[in-house]
Amino acid sequence: MKTVCELHQCAGCMACVEICPKEAIMIKDTLSSYNAVIDENKCVNCNACHKVCQQNHTPEQKEPVKWYQGWASDIKIRGNCSSGGVATAVSLAFVKSGAPVYSCCFENGEFRFKKAVTEDEVKQFTGSKYVKSNPIGCYKEIRDDLKKDNRVLFIGLPCQVAALKNYVGDKLGINLYTADLICHGTPSPKLLDVFLKQYNKNLKSSGSMIFRIKAKMQIQVDCKSIVTKGVSDRYTIAFLNGLTYTENCYDCRYADKKRVSDITLGDSWGSELSLEDKKDGISLVLCQTEKGLEILENADVELRDVNLEIAVSNNQQLDHPSRMPECRSAFFHSIKAGKNFNREVKRYFPKPCFKQDVKELLIRMRIKKA
Repeated sequence: MKTVCELHQCAGCMACVEICPKEAIMIKDTLSSYNAVIDENKCVNCNACHKVCQQNHTPEQKEPVKWYQGWASDIKIRGNCSSGGVATAVSLAFVKSGAPVYSCCFENGEFRFKKAVTEDEVKQFTGSKYVKSNPIGCYKEIRDDLKKDNRVLFIGLPCQVAALKNYVGDKLGINLYTADLICHGTPSPKLLDVFLKQYNKNLKSSGSMIFRIKAKMQIQVDCKSIVTKGVSDRYTIAFLNGLTYTENCYDCRYADKKRVSDITLGDSWGSELSLEDKKDGISLVLCQTEKGLEILENADVELRDVNLEIAVSNNQQLDHPSRMPECRSAFFHSIKAGKNFNREVKRYFPKPCFKQDVKELLIRMRIKKA
């Protein structure tokens, strides 16, 4: 099997698929890893896929010049977002200026990247997505926008930002503005489907998908909780314990204070601000470039100083990739063999599962609020 990058290290950025002139590349998803596989019967050895691959060629990563925590000034925006709403505020500033924004949304059963040119279209990007997304189509569209001398904002994972930079090149990249998200790692959407099928649901038949509301981590499908409201489901427990990411995530080169984007966005976990601010949501904002400063200056956001040591200690991906649990291989072996997802998560992470089971019981007995 001939692959674009090292075996099992594909991040699923899909840039190689999009740039190939012969449609010779297919992403093979085995649940536990991705691989960009080359069809040697179609390949003409142009090497475009190898050049665009961010695993093979990593763009320059820069130390942040400014660190902030903050939120969208608009109370409604802040309230509707997973964190402090800075990503939405930044996106709105771009579309109001006439520039398009590209980011991820859930549509027709897929986590895909789309273009937003209106304030209403920006709303589709709201919310965290704890699963791999598919940027196919947006690379070419962004390049076309940049060729027209349009400013473009792209918001995605660090590996996706790096892939886009490789795809458009330095010359067109002058008008490209990028924001990357602090990422723990991402599971295959096929694995999410394995989880959902336990509840007679699947991605294709779902109209909406929510992974968290502020600090409450729980999957909701079509605005209804999969499990008892206020309780973390097994998919969420597995995700938070680093069990389900694809193999490349545990060697992520972007899990560092040096970032590949203009600004980096995440949650300001461990913030020293008030409990009320924490309840409403606080974003962590790292700024690496002059473009990044421009992004923040034009956005309707409120920014505060942040303690660097606290920010890093509560966002480990600013220091190192997620650690691979020793039980990960056994877990995926069981899942591929058709064993029950929930049961296997409880088998390998009994304590957090037991904690949520007790919480569920207390909520049902009305001893504890959801």
